[in-house]
Amino acid sequence: MKTKTIFALLALWALAPAFAADAPAQAKPAMHRYLIERTFPVGALAGLDAQTKAKVNATNAKFGVSWITSYANSDKTKTYCIYEGPSEAAIRDAAKANELPVDSIAEVPVTLTPR
Repeated sequence: MKTKTIFALLALWALAPAFAADAPAQAKPAMHRYLIERTFPVGALAGLDAQTKAKVNATNAKFGVSWITSYANSDKTKTYCIYEGPSEAAIRDAAKANELPVDSIAEVPVTLTPR
């Protein structure tokens, strides 16, 4: 009896992609890339550890936002961050939820490379 059940489940699992192809596609929101400028008090970035980064990323995910990379000036009072998200409003909402400052946001849809 258990063997038949296992084979039936395996057959359904194998056929699932074929049935899913007939299902209406779920529209994913378009992702946009943004440059965010932030100003921090001296020493504020000193506690930026793996746990803090994980918390920021988890909160961002609730808004459909991804932190790609950040650059900081030498005294770590200014950051320039690249984020992806469905809208500028989502980026701002995620920043607010993470209690992060936002000086400015600019959408940067074009990638220019030196080569």
